[in-house]
Amino acid sequence: MAPSVSQKRATFRALHQSGCFVIPNPWDAGSASLLAGLGFKALATTSSGYAWSCARADGQLSRAETLTHMRYMVEATDLPINADFESGFADTPEGVAESVGMAVETGVAGISIEDSTGDSRTPLRGVAESVERMRAARAAIDAAGGDVLLIGRAENFFVGRPDIDDAILRLKAYADAGADCVYAPGIRTREHISAVVAAVAPTPVNVLIGWESDLTLQDLANLGVRRVSVGGTLARAAWSGFLSAARLLAEQGRFDGFSGLPSSAELNTLLSGQAKP
Repeated sequence: MAPSVSQKRATFRALHQSGCFVIPNPWDAGSASLLAGLGFKALATTSSGYAWSCARADGQLSRAETLTHMRYMVEATDLPINADFESGFADTPEGVAESVGMAVETGVAGISIEDSTGDSRTPLRGVAESVERMRAARAAIDAAGGDVLLIGRAENFFVGRPDIDDAILRLKAYADAGADCVYAPGIRTREHISAVVAAVAPTPVNVLIGWESDLTLQDLANLGVRRVSVGGTLARAAWSGFLSAARLLAEQGRFDGFSGLPSSAELNTLLSGQAKP
């Protein structure tokens, strides 16, 4: 029997209590199914990965489109889903609360809210404003039962403001405002990761690894990280294979880009649930 939404949320919350787990980012039912078959315990949506599959750039999808995708992903897997909900699709705390209330209704187990503006001239919201938005998200979750995790994101390193002290200040403020887990995507060094973990303890910390890194999951666990996501990296890996083979075909009329691929029979077996990847 498939787990209920409340059971998925309870499972997701328990994962944050101890240890370190990977929460990879699928963008459709097929990628979610394969990741579940590999034994991952939870999944997260990727705004970029889904946008690319819709022939859009990251950030170009509407709230309605994003909510529809979140519901689709929840229904596609028995695993808990953490939602990449960008900046909450609203300019005001009241709007964030409205959006988060809608997101809770999709059945997701976690909701990430960013503090970026989308404006390259002033890419980060002020701390006070960001805290009010986080409090509004917390209140909306609590009003809906309180079993969805709220993840607060400090986007400093993603928007060209790589100030670790400011990022830590923000993450601490978001935890104080009700975030259950915090996240500064783009930090890469052991020193920065350790500093974030120590500063916000005991709040769980998510670390993004979206590039080739010498850090292993065990290394991150030793640093005190609770969960590790990969953002749109798996989607980029898929696009890499597609583009490489397609360019050889279009530019040189060559078919050797098709070497090393899984067979149709293998994919049919994997995606029909008859075998694990």
